Amino acid sequence: MNDLQKIVQLIEEKKEKWINVSEQIWDFAETRFEEVQSAALLCETLDSEGFQVEKGLADMPTAFVGSYGSGSPVIAFLGEYDALSGLSQEGGTSNASPIEQGGNGHGCGHNLLGTGSLAAAVALKDLMEKEGLEGTIRYYGCPAEEGGSGKTYMTRAGIFDDVDFALCWHPWSTNEIFTGNSLANYQVYYRFKGKSAHAAAAPHLGRSALDAVELMNVGVNYLREHIIPEARVHYAITNSGGFSPNVVQAEAEVLYLIRAPKTPQVQEIYERVCNIAKGAALMTGTEVEIIFDKACSNLIPNKTIETKMYEVFNEIGVPEYSEEELAFAKQLQATLSAADIENDMGKMPKEVAAQLKGKAMADVLHPYDAVAEPTIFGSTDVGDVSWVTPTAQIFSACWVIGTPAHTWQVVSIGNTSIAQKGMLMAGKVMAGTALEMLRNPELIERSKIELKERLGDDVYKSPIPAHILPASNEKK
Repeated sequence: MNDLQKIVQLIEEKKEKWINVSEQIWDFAETRFEEVQSAALLCETLDSEGFQVEKGLADMPTAFVGSYGSGSPVIAFLGEYDALSGLSQEGGTSNASPIEQGGNGHGCGHNLLGTGSLAAAVALKDLMEKEGLEGTIRYYGCPAEEGGSGKTYMTRAGIFDDVDFALCWHPWSTNEIFTGNSLANYQVYYRFKGKSAHAAAAPHLGRSALDAVELMNVGVNYLREHIIPEARVHYAITNSGGFSPNVVQAEAEVLYLIRAPKTPQVQEIYERVCNIAKGAALMTGTEVEIIFDKACSNLIPNKTIETKMYEVFNEIGVPEYSEEELAFAKQLQATLSAADIENDMGKMPKEVAAQLKGKAMADVLHPYDAVAEPTIFGSTDVGDVSWVTPTAQIFSACWVIGTPAHTWQVVSIGNTSIAQKGMLMAGKVMAGTALEMLRNPELIERSKIELKERLGDDVYKSPIPAHILPASNEKK
C-alpha cells in the first residue's frame, strides 16, 4: 500500500465522523464572528483526536488553532465554518423551502470546507503517528470568511508567520486546482446623519440622510466608467432611515465593498468613493462618518504546490455517484437557468465541457495548466495567508453544474451524500499533498523560493488598519 492509499484508507475509516461534523455545522448555520457552536464542535473534535487547541486568537472568540507534533515542517490546513444570512433552506430538496424565513444557511458550503480540512489534518496526524514522522500539523479555525476576513486579522497578528506551507479547498461545481489571482478588497460603512422634520409641514427644516445615501450611490455609479475594468464596486443600503415617508430621514447607512486586483488600486478607488460620500454630504447638508470595516489581499498562486496537488488529485480520482444521487442532482439542476449552466460550462476547458455536456455532476478532473494564471473575479482572505507562506487550494465538486455560489441550491445539497463525497475527496487530496511535501523537503524549499520571486520587493502589509478590530463596527 502506497502513501496515498494509506491516506485514503485513514479518511475512509473515520468518514462517518466527518459526515456527522459537517451535518452539525450545516444545522448550526452561524454567520460571521458568531460561529460559537461550530467552533466549539471543531475544537472538541480536535481535542478528541489528540490536538492541542488554542482558542480566541486575534481578538476573535471563534478563531482557534489545533496543533499536533513538533518541529519542522509546520503544515497548515485552513478551515472555515461560517454561513450566510437570509439563505435558510431545507436540505436534500429541489424546491426553495426555507427552514426559517430570513434565517441563515450554508450558501457557500463552509460546513464542508471546515470539515474537509479537519479530515485532512487528522489523517496526516494519524499517519505521522503510525510511521514516526517528524513535523507539526496545524488546523487553523478561521471565522468570518464571508464579509469578515478572519484570516486577514489572523495574518495581521502573525499567526501564520512560522508556517512552511498552507493548504485549503472550496466546494464548487468542478474538480480542479484553484489557481490564479483573486481581487483584493475593502469593506466600508458610510453613515450619514441629518435632521428629521415633518416631510409635509416643514420639509425645509429637515436634512435627509437618505438623500445623501442615494446621491452617493449615483455618484459612485458614474465613477464606474473611470476606474480600471478589473475593479468591482458593490453596495447595500443597510439603514434607509425608517419606514415613514412623512418623516425626513435623520440617519441612513450604506455598506460598500470595493475590489481590484491589487491593494493599492483598491486604496485609490476607496479614496475616490470617500470623496463622493463627502460630496453627497455637502449637497444635502448632512454629515458622513466613514468607518473602515475589513479588507483582504489578493491571492498569490504557488505553482510548485499546485503541480504536486494536481498529481495527487489525479491519482486519487473523483467520486462516483449512485443513480439516486444523479437523479437528485438532475432535479436540482432543473431549478437553475440556462444562463447559469452556460456560464459555468463556459469557464471550463473545451475538452472538459464536452465531456460534461448534459450532465448534472462533474465527474472529471480539469487538466492543470502550470502557466495560465487567470484572475478570479472574487475575493478570499486566503489571499493574506498566501502573502506570508506558500499556499495552494483545490475546487471539489459538491454542487451541481451551473450552481452559483450563495444560493439556496448550495444550502440544499450541502448536507447530502453528493456534497459529502466531494468533501472527503478534498480531505484526501490535501492530506496526500501535505504528505508528499513532508517526505520531499526540497518541494517546500522550492515553494518558498517561488513565493519570494513572485513578491519581489513587495512585503506583506495588512490591508486592515491596526486600530480596526473584528466586527467592531457592526451595529448590534
